Amino acid sequence: MGNSAGRSDFEWVYNDQPHTQRRKEMLAKYPAIKALMRPDPHIKWTVLAMVLVQFLTCWLVQDLSWRWLLFWAYAFGGCINHSLTLAIHDISHNTAFGTNFASHNRWFAIFANLPIGLPYATSFKKYHVDHHRYLGGDGLDVDIPTNFEGWFFCTPTRKLLWLVLQPFFYSLRPLCVHPKAVTHMEILNTLVQLAVDMIIFALWGIKPIVYLLASSLLGLGLHPISGHFVAEHYMFMKGHETYSYYGPLNWITFNVGYHMEHHDFPSIPGCYLPLVRKIAPEYYDHLPQHYSWVKVLWDFVFEDSLGPYSRVKRKYKLAEDRL
Repeated sequence: MGNSAGRSDFEWVYNDQPHTQRRKEMLAKYPAIKALMRPDPHIKWTVLAMVLVQFLTCWLVQDLSWRWLLFWAYAFGGCINHSLTLAIHDISHNTAFGTNFASHNRWFAIFANLPIGLPYATSFKKYHVDHHRYLGGDGLDVDIPTNFEGWFFCTPTRKLLWLVLQPFFYSLRPLCVHPKAVTHMEILNTLVQLAVDMIIFALWGIKPIVYLLASSLLGLGLHPISGHFVAEHYMFMKGHETYSYYGPLNWITFNVGYHMEHHDFPSIPGCYLPLVRKIAPEYYDHLPQHYSWVKVLWDFVFEDSLGPYSRVKRKYKLAEDRL
């Protein structure tokens, strides 16, 4: 358990991300893919149902013992809240109402944020656009761990701790790597979230608040669904920086496992990504893929060749911010 991971630095490359050229080739060969760049007709109702389920659960847990509250926060609430963060991810690409109604999408993301307990949606969108535009970009893509994370979390025990603490690193890393000015929408996101939290507390007490926060922290930490954090871009095979997963957990994660397809076409909602693979199988079927997010977590912890340094990095010239 004490052996350190083999890497001592990131995998530096000096070429452009692969998705830009793939997108051009695929659209030229299969123009029908453009028809998939339309809103998801179901995501609004799915998110509404999940938010209401979590509010109902807040009422149900108010008299629950702390032990069972934490159990259900991990086993049930963790799945719901993690799924809501992935709904927010999809909505950040304007998939709920379309690109012509950007403000509708932003406000709906704030609504999806409510059961998470902490303001998240608006800040996520602000940084996620850079993850696509500057994939692996040094100092730009805040999905990349810091040098401290790569250096310190290098043994199985420390990597396990790193997985547990993922919500904290994802929240704090942008402030260290690429701080941006607070926006008006972020302030509104915070005010709305605090108002709803106070209403829940006033109605049902502290336990529902703890339930929601625990659902987020546990569900985004060492949890089976959290395998996607590692599966998406950690370099399990040299020369490949994005991987897809086509297993059943996609059913509750808005097809985030179709990650190669997502980076090829970020404006296509998750519900249509399987059709991209169906239209152009020769672009995907030969690529390495993951078959289990749980196995991804296991291999990440116990394989010496894997760790926070197992990411492709490149230098970019900062483009004009279009947010």
